[in-house]
Amino acid sequence: MRRKRKRSRWEIILDILNGIDGAGNMKKTQIMYNARLDWRNFQKYFHNLVEQGYIEEVENSQGEYKITERGRELLRKLEELQDKIRF
Repeated sequence: MRRKRKRSRWEIILDILNGIDGAGNMKKTQIMYNARLDWRNFQKYFHNLVEQGYIEEVENSQGEYKITERGRELLRKLEELQDKIRF
């Protein structure tokens, strides 16, 4: 039986931002499933990313969110970091 490795905080953030950036506008539930998180952990990360200005709610939408330019910059930096430390 193969054991899964626990993801780091930045890997979870990378998964959240990558999912939104690749799909465009998404609802919270879609983002959560895409990032493979349970609701409790998703809420913690999601609210932090919104507060920091990396994700924002789309105006005149039914609860859809999108990545901001600041979020794309963070995503790019996290991807660079991931490439540098990959073995």
